[in-house]
Amino acid sequence: MTRVAVRDGESIERALKRFKRKVEQSGVLKEVRKREYFIKPSMKKKVKARNAESRARKREKKVVPKGAS
Repeated sequence: MTRVAVRDGESIERALKRFKRKVEQSGVLKEVRKREYFIKPSMKKKVKARNAESRARKREKKVVPKGAS
């Protein structure tokens, strides 16, 4: 559970901003969205493979062959 104590002289808006940042860093929202609906194991596998393929393509794009300027 994420908590933020309001400091002396600190506005509620500022404390809310710190709270939102902490929640984002902890990955709570990401986890909630992931658990929002059930995904079959076969679909998880397909998505994982598709993401890996995409990362491989991006890595390939970044690599510049030797001798090329």
